[in-house]
Amino acid sequence: MESAVKDITALFGSQVFNDSVMQDRLPKHIYQSLKKTMEESLPLDENVADVVANAMKDWALEKGATHYTHWFQPMTGITAEKHDAFITPVGSGKVIMDFSGKSLVKGEPDASSFPSGGLRSTFEARGYTAWDPTAYAFVKDKTLCIPTAFCSYGGQTLDKKTPLLRSIETINRQALRILRLFGNPAVHVHTTVGPEQEYFLVDLSLFNQRKDLKVTGRTLFGAKPCKGQELEDHYFGTLKPRVAAFMQELDEELWKLGIYAKTEHNEVAPAQHELAPIFTNSNIATDHNQLTMEYMKKVALRHNMACLLHEKPFAGINGSGKHNNWSMSTDDGQNLLEPGDSPEENAQFLLFICAVVKAVDDYCDLMRVAVATAGNDHRLGGFEAPPAIVSIFLGDELTGILDAIETGIPNKATLGGFLEIGVSALPKLPKDTTDRNRTSPFAFTGNKFEFRMTGSGSSIAGVNFILNTIVAEVLEQFADELEKAEDFRAALNALIRRTIKNHKRILFNGNNYSQAWVEEAARRGLPNYPSAIDALPRFADPKNMALFVKHKIFTEQELKFRVDTLIESYSKIIHMEALTMLDMARQEILPALIGFGEQISQALLSKRACALDLDVSAEESLLKKLSADTSITAAAIEDLDQALQTVSSIKDPLLHAQACRKQVVPAMDALRAPVDRLELIVAKEHWPMPTYSELLFST
Repeated sequence: MESAVKDITALFGSQVFNDSVMQDRLPKHIYQSLKKTMEESLPLDENVADVVANAMKDWALEKGATHYTHWFQPMTGITAEKHDAFITPVGSGKVIMDFSGKSLVKGEPDASSFPSGGLRSTFEARGYTAWDPTAYAFVKDKTLCIPTAFCSYGGQTLDKKTPLLRSIETINRQALRILRLFGNPAVHVHTTVGPEQEYFLVDLSLFNQRKDLKVTGRTLFGAKPCKGQELEDHYFGTLKPRVAAFMQELDEELWKLGIYAKTEHNEVAPAQHELAPIFTNSNIATDHNQLTMEYMKKVALRHNMACLLHEKPFAGINGSGKHNNWSMSTDDGQNLLEPGDSPEENAQFLLFICAVVKAVDDYCDLMRVAVATAGNDHRLGGFEAPPAIVSIFLGDELTGILDAIETGIPNKATLGGFLEIGVSALPKLPKDTTDRNRTSPFAFTGNKFEFRMTGSGSSIAGVNFILNTIVAEVLEQFADELEKAEDFRAALNALIRRTIKNHKRILFNGNNYSQAWVEEAARRGLPNYPSAIDALPRFADPKNMALFVKHKIFTEQELKFRVDTLIESYSKIIHMEALTMLDMARQEILPALIGFGEQISQALLSKRACALDLDVSAEESLLKKLSADTSITAAAIEDLDQALQTVSSIKDPLLHAQACRKQVVPAMDALRAPVDRLELIVAKEHWPMPTYSELLFST
């Protein structure tokens, strides 16, 4: 057992050029200069870059690497890499292995084919990648991967990492202003994230028989299985050997890359599982989550399985989310969302809680934008996924405390005593003082907020740069007010009470699925954007534009084009799914229906030919149902085709996307309905694809 533990500790981070490796391999003054660059976001000296690059190259070669790549995160939502060999010619047909500081710090991938929303023309192909020294380089598939930001030739951001890095600096500045008011000696504040990753595993041979899964990541047709999640027997159930072997290998691959893979279990739906890591800072957590999704797919293939990361691979059962557990911590390890034991810590905690409440209320439209995708539209609102209306769950105890502060009236939550902020001690809140409200979009869970709306396949960069920015904005407002106050304690009390009163509309501890909440939310004035395309245009609303420009997260141009990119992506996904449905319906489903109908017709004719008094009612009834729904299917195919042709003529991106939602999506639903009914009556040997029952119980 001891040797196994030693093996794991030696394995962990073995493929990462991390801090301990840098200390071992870099001269002391070079290491110190690099650390200063990392901690203070300073430019890297060229001479330092050359030394670091050479050490990184030597280390990578020892790990078997032959190439290097600037590893970046474009607007596609996945990562991108262009591999260059270390070889450099030295004459006489010989080469050396070389890697310069210039190659480390800056790369020039072709940017013309990445999404940009029109930010640059196709003929303006040049793009730049810039090393992010706050994220460690690593070796993957015999390639040294250098985490980088990605921008256009004109300097405009084209990736998901850059706005996240900017937001991290912004919230650090504003949080430190608040902490100084409390005499807190912290020198750095970072946001921490622990993304719980849900996913499905299905047999690879069955996956390969489904064009919809291969092309779109979700099933576009499929009748409800005989058994789904009704018995609630899969959640935390014993792992099947095949799945357990996959999880074990996945852990090892992730540990090599320094990823804190910690908890894994069966999720609610059949074939659904979850992996949760230990918290780390939001930049590293984002990189790690991208790698986690990549390795889930790779390792699954080695076990003859396919990993599905779509938000809703199967209709009628749980979809897959990525619960974004978010908090704020100081360099000395203090969690700013922990209540603490002393009056000063209590007051600080309450101010940060109020900042988050105000931020989410002021910018609940941006919280919805952060998770707005075509895939997530199928997930939000049921089967343990939160609805599209953003609200905050604090739990009865903390909500009671805020109520008592606002009104000045003691209640049970304050243990019967009057609560004067920062003078009388806040009742000690246990870490798990709140329940886990599975219907809440944004729930306080002891010392963090869990944002449950994020879709499984999405990058968490978008969610976290928005969270960081909106909270930073409110912290700045609080700091501006409190720094001017003559009586800090009185100003603090007034600020917290006013914030609770003005923003309690966003607090809701009940059932977010109920129609009563939809109606109550409307009375409170909370926005409800049912679909992604309802939400996405809000990204560039004047107040949101002003927010991002003010904090230098985006320029106006960058934000406008980012919105265009997201809207175009929505339309492309709907278009791709519709074309896939048409292909499957025309090439697989209709021929199967006609073939089965012919078999039933022949059986009916044969019976009648044998004897006039034989009962043929079963054949007649089946043939009538089959014929009726086959006709409906054929008509629905033509209707969907016509809908696609109609929307294709709309040139304005937003109007095109809205037309996709209003015309193409309903036409897709209309085609699916008869096909799913037919699946239940067509003989197994005639049905052209694996069913839900086969897919969900194949591993």
